[in-house]
Amino acid sequence: MQSRSGAPTLEAVAKRAGVSRATVSRVVNGSPKVTPDVLASVRQAIEELGYVPNRAARSLASRRTQAIALVVPEDTAKVFDEPYFAQIVQGVAAHLATTDYALSLLISSAGSTEKTRRYLLGGNVDGAVVVSHHKDDPLLEGVAGTLPLVFGGRPFEPVPPHTHYVDADNVGGARAAVEHLVKLARRRIATIAGPADMTAGQDRLRGWEEALVAAGLQADLAERGDFSPASGAKAMRALLATGAPIDGVFAANDQMALGAYAVLAEHGLRIPEDVAIVGFDDDRAASTALPPLTSVAQPSSEMGAEMARLLIQLIDGKGSVPEATVMPTELHVRASSAAQLKLSA
Repeated sequence: MQSRSGAPTLEAVAKRAGVSRATVSRVVNGSPKVTPDVLASVRQAIEELGYVPNRAARSLASRRTQAIALVVPEDTAKVFDEPYFAQIVQGVAAHLATTDYALSLLISSAGSTEKTRRYLLGGNVDGAVVVSHHKDDPLLEGVAGTLPLVFGGRPFEPVPPHTHYVDADNVGGARAAVEHLVKLARRRIATIAGPADMTAGQDRLRGWEEALVAAGLQADLAERGDFSPASGAKAMRALLATGAPIDGVFAANDQMALGAYAVLAEHGLRIPEDVAIVGFDDDRAASTALPPLTSVAQPSSEMGAEMARLLIQLIDGKGSVPEATVMPTELHVRASSAAQLKLSA
């Protein structure tokens, strides 16, 4: 039996497999109450007929949309400029490809906050992954606690109960970056920190400070950026304008580190001979920069996949979902910090 559109129906699959329509429905919806031999027969019939489940009908029956949202509260230009977002989307999409869930990408700039909130609460998705979350972001007012959410990055303290997030070890990664510069006998190590209203910006600043204090060095050369190359250039100019000697820089992401490259060249400073630089993210631009940029790698794609996996687990209500998942980072040393050790302190 076929539908008016010519597509095979649930009844046609049942007839081919020699089972009831209800049995086919149980197989399609993943019910465990089907014997292995019946399961095999139904799946074979589905394959032979090319049957595709009717998503709309399934949604009405289960009150599920089989869709999740990936929400990025940033301007569109920034989302498409920063490689980090592409890697997160890739990870989320790769995991969803193994499921029946579809992905909706919502870029929520300042002017579209209410529109995004209405969409999330309007029964369009079963849950959401939220990345690049800022402190006091009004987007999630009324959404958190109503819709299953997983954050990319730790939300600000105090973290609300039952908040789930996936993050990189930002403090440990930043600490390792600065310890690397200290081992190169760099003694005046500045930082281009991330935004103060994002935990990644705060945590990487904390790692820089902890490493310098542990080494008995001053932690007094810091400027903030917004993770863009232009902000990295601006921060580097401000640091040089202080007149303080600087022989090392830790930038809270690679894009800001690369923004600092041109400014150092403008001032006649060589990388790494005069100033060694380390970034964070290890995006594709790091290895192709001149000189190649030493960077702290975070597993962005894997983090995206884990966010999607945990969100679906929350939606399905199956098993215990950890509230905090923190993934390790790894320092990749390249020419921007590979100069011979300096002999003078």
